Amino acid sequence: MQTPMPIPMPVPVLRLPRGPDGFSRGFVPDGRRTLLRPKVPEVGGEGRIQDPPELQEQRARAALRERYLRSLLAMVGHPVSFTLHEGVHVTAQFGATDLDVANFYVSQLQTPIGVQAEALLRCSDIISYSFKL
Repeated sequence: MQTPMPIPMPVPVLRLPRGPDGFSRGFVPDGRRTLLRPKVPEVGGEGRIQDPPELQEQRARAALRERYLRSLLAMVGHPVSFTLHEGVHVTAQFGATDLDVANFYVSQLQTPIGVQAEALLRCSDIISYSFKL
């Protein structure tokens, strides 16, 4: 007796959107998804090349993001004071955050009605937080 043939697994296919000419697949070379890069570098008043405003803003955002992530790393294991909506103040030992920084994992959460051993605080509920180094 023959063994039955296994059912083949479907393979997902990635299809790019239609191009600007209607026949090709891909994106417009000068569309909004292309990298922002200066066509011709501008020279500032002191003879140095000046970055375009978009690049300056991107660098500023990257620096702020790095500072924020470093502050989260510095909080691990330290007591943190949180201010929540309705003026509720709680303190806890900071543990971690998820990838999207949507939740904070804390331990020994001290609330007005008692202590919770482990908890997840939603970032949307937090107005501010502070900690001492």
